Amino acid sequence: MEIFNIIVVALLFVVVCIFFYYVPFMLWVNAQVSGVRISLVQLFLMRIRKVPPTKIVNCMIEAHKAGLQDVRRDGLEAHYLAGGHIERVVHALVSANKANITLTFQMATAIDLAGRDVFEAVQMSVNPRVIDTPPVTAVAKDGIQLIAKARVTVRANIKRLVGGAGEDTILARVGEGIVSSIGSAETHKAVLENPDSISKLVLSKGLDDGTAFEILSIDIADIDVGKNIGAQLQMDQANADKNIAQAKAEERRAMAIANEQEMKAKAQEARAKVIEAEALVPQAMAEAFRSGNLGIMDYYRMQNMQADTAMRESIAKPAKENNKVK
Repeated sequence: MEIFNIIVVALLFVVVCIFFYYVPFMLWVNAQVSGVRISLVQLFLMRIRKVPPTKIVNCMIEAHKAGLQDVRRDGLEAHYLAGGHIERVVHALVSANKANITLTFQMATAIDLAGRDVFEAVQMSVNPRVIDTPPVTAVAKDGIQLIAKARVTVRANIKRLVGGAGEDTILARVGEGIVSSIGSAETHKAVLENPDSISKLVLSKGLDDGTAFEILSIDIADIDVGKNIGAQLQMDQANADKNIAQAKAEERRAMAIANEQEMKAKAQEARAKVIEAEALVPQAMAEAFRSGNLGIMDYYRMQNMQADTAMRESIAKPAKENNKVK
């Protein structure tokens, strides 16, 4: 009998726990005391739809106390089921209402579902953020390299948070503007004397168009002088020209050597032909003797003529050598 009573008590306890889980009576009382009108049936149906009633009721209480009229239970449930963060949305709506910033529930849920922190965006709209850009390297017209760092003060633009570009785009555009402004300067000294000219030129380009932020100011925090890029480029160009000239000279030298070798080959060929022709002379003379076309006296006269020619050449050689020495 005692075991039966224990079992009955345990079953009743389980039934009561299940009942109060699916019908959160104390949460309903808290809502009624706070001025939020919601029924137990609606709380029960939230459990069935796997929507946490505690989050929904707490958000409704916060919105009611802040005087927000467009925050409804159905909208909160739909946003939660869509994967949104209802607490951040309500916090953002309350902060925007206190700061006199126009932000509707539909806009806040759209921003949240877009993947942005809507509460942080409202805070950033009230308190602007300062973004430090990485070192930006640019070269002025005189060839001197400058390395600049800037601080960009931005404020969130609530209306463009959905579909607007982020901080990376702002940094990229600011870097591009700094490079353009330094590159258009005649000398690097002009940039060092008036660094605010960079800020004015960059701000005038409207770099925040299409982004989720509004640029309030761009301040140049630091400018360092880098390398003399112009001189380095000239040196590189001079080295390149020298290498080209050397290559062309080497090409001409190779062509001259080839021509010389070709001429030597032709001379050797000519000498070979002369030697070949000279080797045929005795045979021709012998044939002339046999055929009777050449007599012995003719042969002697030819020998005397060759000897006379050799003597004249030997006499003329010392005179040519003396002229060379002089």
